[in-house]
Amino acid sequence: MSTLPILKLRAVGKSYGENRVLKGIDLDVMRGEIVTLIGPSGSGKTTALRCMNFLEAYDEGEIWIKGQLLGYSTGEQGRRTRDSEAAIAEVRRPVAMVFQQFNLWPHMSVLANVAAPLILARRMAKDEARRKALAALERVGMAHKAEAYPARLSGGQQQRVGIARALAVEPELMLLDEPTSALDPELVEEVQGVIRSLAQDGMTMVMVTHEMGFAAKISNRVVFMEGGLVVESGPPGELFGHSRTPRLQQFLKPWLERSLAP
Repeated sequence: MSTLPILKLRAVGKSYGENRVLKGIDLDVMRGEIVTLIGPSGSGKTTALRCMNFLEAYDEGEIWIKGQLLGYSTGEQGRRTRDSEAAIAEVRRPVAMVFQQFNLWPHMSVLANVAAPLILARRMAKDEARRKALAALERVGMAHKAEAYPARLSGGQQQRVGIARALAVEPELMLLDEPTSALDPELVEEVQGVIRSLAQDGMTMVMVTHEMGFAAKISNRVVFMEGGLVVESGPPGELFGHSRTPRLQQFLKPWLERSLAP
């Protein structure tokens, strides 16, 4: 594992009007690491994740991807200016995102959905894009649905296509925003299985989830957020078994009680 973080956040803040959603987040993600963000609704987890690839423009601090500042440049006078969309796209090129609501185009086949970012964003030839898209679908067990349309798929199948679309661009870092929260309970396991397989292959991931058991099993590090702040972070065994802060203990209590129930 590299000694330099693939992703680095320093004092990152984000506001919507008077509402300061992130209040100075620090985070390092090392190559090959799986970092999971947990916390109550409204704690800033998804906003932090979306800032990591500039889907949300952060207002304060710095985010670095492979040593390059994301979103901004600093001029001679020390003033920060927003970069061009082309410059932002180039810095975040190693990053792909998997969304909570799948975000598949309903008028396009599964194969076309996965190939589209390669054709539109990477300017790849259609034949090559389709080849890479099919390989990504094979990786998540969805190649047999390549010509199907999203409306004909279950939620779990749609999310696996979403993961394939992220994989097709060959990212070095994947961001996953509650990838199982929109699924019926019986479909959660199939998506978690794909994510576990990616973890075993060494994919670097930052994930937001409310699935505490999954976070405990898959993560190298868990980060508990509340009120736009990182309250506690550490290995899952430490956070789930020996949490230091009363707020995290309170947050985990319902899950722990369910886990220990006969």
